[in-house]
Amino acid sequence: MELEEIGKQAVAEIKEAKDADSLEKIKVKYLGRKQGIITDIFKRLAESDLEEKRKRGPVAQRVKSDIEEAISVRTGEIKGKNEYVDVTVPPKREETGHLHLVTQVENDIRRIFEGMNFSVIDGPEIEEEKYNFDSLNIPADHPAREMWDTFWVKPVSASGEKKSKYLLRTHTSPVQVRYMERHKPPFQIISPGRVFRYEATDASHETNFHQLEGLMIGRGISLANLKFVIEEFFRRFFEGTPVKVQFRSSYFPFVEPGVEVDVKLGDGKWLEMAGAGMVHPSVLKAVKYDPSKWQGFAFGFGIERLIMVKYG
Repeated sequence: MELEEIGKQAVAEIKEAKDADSLEKIKVKYLGRKQGIITDIFKRLAESDLEEKRKRGPVAQRVKSDIEEAISVRTGEIKGKNEYVDVTVPPKREETGHLHLVTQVENDIRRIFEGMNFSVIDGPEIEEEKYNFDSLNIPADHPAREMWDTFWVKPVSASGEKKSKYLLRTHTSPVQVRYMERHKPPFQIISPGRVFRYEATDASHETNFHQLEGLMIGRGISLANLKFVIEEFFRRFFEGTPVKVQFRSSYFPFVEPGVEVDVKLGDGKWLEMAGAGMVHPSVLKAVKYDPSKWQGFAFGFGIERLIMVKYG
């Protein structure tokens, strides 16, 4: 039988195939690796002389391509004919990934403080020296400036006029100063966000990390109020685990007195978790609050440290 006739016969059989099994049998009959009719023709061609290869080779290749195309078309037809679509089945949901653990924990922290009637505020990451240092009782000649390794931003002025000095904020406390300038007490706020330090990276230091500052201003605010808020937060954050909190005297330029907050989970060890204290009168005066009428406390902790302690 001539090659063209073999090809026509194969295509005719393929078109008559009723299902996938019968189509597979036809495919094996003609294109099977061991005993396929077309496969056998190619094997014989490989052993023939050059003239025979030139004469029959292109024809054999064309016939093989026609058979493969017919099989592909019939496969689609059979699949479409037999495929049943249940329109009542819900569609497959696209995988959308998940939030970073820092974002998840920040959201948890927001919910806890919002449950205690704190408002969440935000501020710029590129900050003026005034808000990052000066208004927080840390003037240029203050020794405490050395507590923060700072990324300074070179100012650009087309007119040549002297501009404020800018930096990548070293803490989120300047957000509180900006808020106090625009609002009158009483209020209670938190300000989570990224901060930047010009430090060598190691197990406990990073150039870019996340902090959360808290601030409450009102009449008659005392360390007792701070203690309650801090303890309530840690109790809710480490829910299900016994939590103990202790205050140790410490120094921060923008609070007086200042304290370090240590936390002990269950039978574990004491671990420093936050810095806090009563807002320094100089900070209140910088935002035009009368320290004799208004008092407040502030606190701050690193979100990454909370994550490490909670999730091991």
